[in-house]
Amino acid sequence: MPQTVKGVIARAKGADVELVDIVVPDPGPGEAVVQVQSCGVCHTDLHYREGGINDEFPFLLGHEAAGVVEAVGEGVTEVAPGDFVILNWRAVCGQCRACAKGKPWYCFNTHNAKQKMTLTDGTELSPALGIGAFIEKTLVAAGQCTKVDADADAAAVGLLGCGVMAGFGAAVNTGGVGRGDSVAVIGCGGVGNAAIAGASVAGATTVIAVDVDDRKLEGAKKFGATHTVNGKTEDVVERIRELTGGHGADVVVEAVGRPETYEQAFYARDLAGTVVLVGVPTPDKEVTLPMIEIFGRGGALKSSWYGDCLPSRDFPMLVDLYRQGRFDLDAFVSERIALGDVESAFEKMERGEVLRSVVVLR
Repeated sequence: MPQTVKGVIARAKGADVELVDIVVPDPGPGEAVVQVQSCGVCHTDLHYREGGINDEFPFLLGHEAAGVVEAVGEGVTEVAPGDFVILNWRAVCGQCRACAKGKPWYCFNTHNAKQKMTLTDGTELSPALGIGAFIEKTLVAAGQCTKVDADADAAAVGLLGCGVMAGFGAAVNTGGVGRGDSVAVIGCGGVGNAAIAGASVAGATTVIAVDVDDRKLEGAKKFGATHTVNGKTEDVVERIRELTGGHGADVVVEAVGRPETYEQAFYARDLAGTVVLVGVPTPDKEVTLPMIEIFGRGGALKSSWYGDCLPSRDFPMLVDLYRQGRFDLDAFVSERIALGDVESAFEKMERGEVLRSVVVLR
């Protein structure tokens, strides 16, 4: 029967979040109820609260999560009760034209749970990215659950559910970073640092971190940055060229989502190099580039959807790297907090004081 649990909602645009009672239905066909153990506080959740995604309030916030499957609905074979899982917001359908071409990471028909979680008065909630994990238990599509090694720390590996996977995948999956490459990453928040770590794991020998905050640049060294550039005091393009033999980087990852930083990325790459946009721009942002430069410089201008990841392939692999000590997910966890501390975590995020605050529920 339905359960009533505690969860964090955004009731109206710009209003402080609230910890309230939420009704979670039993899982229907293709669905699962997951007992949430951890959930990272991601900037996307703040976008929801500020009305930057859509206006389908009230939102059940949280999406960067790990936990244990409590129950599954009819027809579910991917996971079973007791499985430790990381939640993802791109459950592939297996049938659309992208999946049929053998490129399920581009799935054009990803799906979520069909039933709605509600407030106790029956008001339907919109779960952030189809998950809604600032809650003791959540209802998701079973395909949004990826089983991984149960020995892993939930607070660390849960971050693969969004920001860390987006950054790592932007460098490795989308950018194709390989041994001996030079890489520049513009923006050293959680996503940017994950791109730096991914480039390092993939064998890049020159990894340049770019930001306007010296604290973030110092922190980027922990993830594998070999050089740093402060965009406030240095010419970003010229400095990246200096650090790459005068040529520019093989791959430049833009993790900010602003026209000025995208333009820097475009001109800071080597001829035939690759620019990867993983920073999420607001709808009003536009960029203008000379077409002759786009043609003459060659290479590729790409955007990265969730790091072009396939959760069933990438999550277990990255958890293995973490357990082997080759990918330091613990370094992304700035603090562990309670469900009632989400609003203060947003404030710390906006002040640039944390990479990730992580809600821990066990």
